[in-house]
Amino acid sequence: MHPADHLRGTKSDKLKGRKIVLGLTGSIAAVESIRLCRELIRHGAEVHVVMSPDARTIVHPYALEFASGRPAITEIDGGVQHVALCGDVPDKAELLLIAPATANTISKIACGIDDTPVTTFAATALGTGIQVVVVPAMHGSMIKNKAVIENIRKLKEMGVLVLEPRMEEAKAKMPDIEHIVTYAIRTVGRNDLKGRKVLVIAGSTEEPMDDIRVITNKSSGETGIEFARAAYEHGASVDLWMGRCDTPIPSYFTTTRFSSFKELAALMGKVDHDVVFFPAAVSDYSPDKIEGKMQSDKESITVTFKRNPKLIDTIKAKVVVGFKAQAKLDDEGLVDDAKLLLERSKCSLVVANKIEEVSKGRTRILLVEKNGMSINLEGTKFDVAERVVDRVARMIQ
Repeated sequence: MHPADHLRGTKSDKLKGRKIVLGLTGSIAAVESIRLCRELIRHGAEVHVVMSPDARTIVHPYALEFASGRPAITEIDGGVQHVALCGDVPDKAELLLIAPATANTISKIACGIDDTPVTTFAATALGTGIQVVVVPAMHGSMIKNKAVIENIRKLKEMGVLVLEPRMEEAKAKMPDIEHIVTYAIRTVGRNDLKGRKVLVIAGSTEEPMDDIRVITNKSSGETGIEFARAAYEHGASVDLWMGRCDTPIPSYFTTTRFSSFKELAALMGKVDHDVVFFPAAVSDYSPDKIEGKMQSDKESITVTFKRNPKLIDTIKAKVVVGFKAQAKLDDEGLVDDAKLLLERSKCSLVVANKIEEVSKGRTRILLVEKNGMSINLEGTKFDVAERVVDRVARMIQ
């Protein structure tokens, strides 16, 4: 067994049984290809690497053989590798991922030019109907070239998916590895939320007590991010509204930040989505803010709080998923609280949990439906989110 096989599926089975061809071209970003290849494998993929001659001047084929567990394809020979992997044959690849894709390779594919192993694979895949994804990487002035812009447009018209680069230091850089892998998962996935707009409202609010102090809720924002990730992988267009959080936010979400209850309330008029997930820890009460700073030399102070309205009650969407967090409550009481939320609001489902059963990366929930049925789900936060999003996708069909 090749060492690469020991990594397969160690992170997830999202790409289990999926055959992916990874095309490398002559951008310096090719140095990231070993990490990209390994990360695809960690999610279960079978990866075959094909390299252009220029890519071989940046990364040695042996390095990609080590990364993938298979010899890198550096020329087309009697094995007709392009047909064996991307032709109209049984067990063909499901995805040709060209990362990085240079301006040269992009333009050749757009114009039907086939003179490197990578462009040969692209010509074959496009003829067969295999999904092609290109990830541009080049100097900033090159991607602004009108000819390159036109050729990227042509690729999109041909059905090629273009993962937009991030512009930094006057360069069009590849997105981070996590983004590329997540996009690959999204591309070969079920796409049962394709064309649907999903909003995830997450994190916690911070309510100002004076000009310095705030009162807030315990929330890492991690659960909301995993729900957003799951919806994205199901093909949805995802907006993330995020309050205070301790978890890095993936770059591929359209993110709007809010701080206080007042700021979040001001956003609610912008809800125009098919599905809304609302795991945010929103303050039920806001203090009467004191101007300046409260004196710190007193033995005690009295702060008056006023009750905030329930924002979830105002949401109109095809499916609204509410969240109910409790502490030191048995499952029966947890379900009863979830039912009350279902009766009061327009929620279709409620995710109920106990804070003592939540830890970094893991959780246990009860998914409660309008008919009172509850399902126990336990595992990583992503696995739980995936199960809930799967249920939502079936509801909205």
